[in-house]
Amino acid sequence: MPHAPVPDAPEIRIDAPGSFPRAVFHERHPVLIGQVLDALPYGPEQRAALTGLLARSTGDGRLEPPAADTPDGERWRAWGEGLWGRRWDEAPFLWAESWFYRLLLEATGYFRPGDAWRGVDPFAPFKAAELAGAAVDGELAALDAGPGPDALLAAALWGNRADLSFRLTAREGGSDASGLVADDSARLWAALEHGRGGRVALIADNAGRELLPDLVLVDHLLATGLAGRAVLYVKPQPYYVSDATTADVLACLDRLRTAPGKAAAAVGERLWRAMAGGALAVRTHPFFCAPLPYAAMPADLREDLAGAVLTILKGDLNYRRLVGDRHWPPTTPFDALTARFPTPVAALRTLKSDVAAGLAPDTVARLDATGTPWRTDGRHALIQVRA
Repeated sequence: MPHAPVPDAPEIRIDAPGSFPRAVFHERHPVLIGQVLDALPYGPEQRAALTGLLARSTGDGRLEPPAADTPDGERWRAWGEGLWGRRWDEAPFLWAESWFYRLLLEATGYFRPGDAWRGVDPFAPFKAAELAGAAVDGELAALDAGPGPDALLAAALWGNRADLSFRLTAREGGSDASGLVADDSARLWAALEHGRGGRVALIADNAGRELLPDLVLVDHLLATGLAGRAVLYVKPQPYYVSDATTADVLACLDRLRTAPGKAAAAVGERLWRAMAGGALAVRTHPFFCAPLPYAAMPADLREDLAGAVLTILKGDLNYRRLVGDRHWPPTTPFDALTARFPTPVAALRTLKSDVAAGLAPDTVARLDATGTPWRTDGRHALIQVRA
């Protein structure tokens, strides 16, 4: 039975003193800019542009529309309608954060024709270092133990939390229930079984140690016939530090194929053949870097997703866009907030931002009673499904 429409809640903004969004801009972004400047030998022009971006976005800077000759200028002018000329801290958190990362790329010369830095991912050193880490060998070697489907799902859910990953295979169904605030895993498997042999979509989040278990999960769906075909959606350009692009997918495939463990190497080979044969496709769309909720999805992307038996959305940013980055009461029904998504949908998310929905009242009361920042500390996760 469909849920009644939910009245809009206030958008999450960056102007509230002491709030998590404000800390992102005034505490995390300065550290990030320093790391970007240390990671690659950018010259004076790029360094000045990056420090200028930080000053404008944390001070009294105004939101200025992109130049007419930038490749995405027309889209961003439309996405920012009503915001151009206003102060940064007057913008919604989702919009402002997305625009910050778009300007970070511009500051490094990523879009500039003829620039030597054109197309260079400023976050590539971070991604490469994480993927090359010795811990990854141990995690991939754990695949030799033959993890069950619930363990693979848990690994994809928790992403790069090093104390979990594939080591959850010690017990079937070991999805670290102590940290789960909602667990629709049974509904997820039931939805896949109901649509057995159909097309499954996965909208990726981060690269590196988070993308590896996503790929292993996709391999499981294809190998078991739960998915006859899989489509992996990635970002069209670097975004939010570690978000996955096609280049990151290829790096992860190479990491799997060359892993010392037999099982991981076999996964890599199967996925390689699946891509070559069309059973696994990698796609992208400009909207994956938009500062908008998925309810505003353009018609061509909606049509591309339509017909999937299930779309799995990974990560916190995708969740914010799925339900809307608003101060919902955390008991607001997940089904109601995702009703406009064009397919049955599953969210696998580690909580790293304020938005929360679809939680049971007793769960909310228990979490609030802890006095901890449970919405943002990355220690809790959820699996939610609208079938």
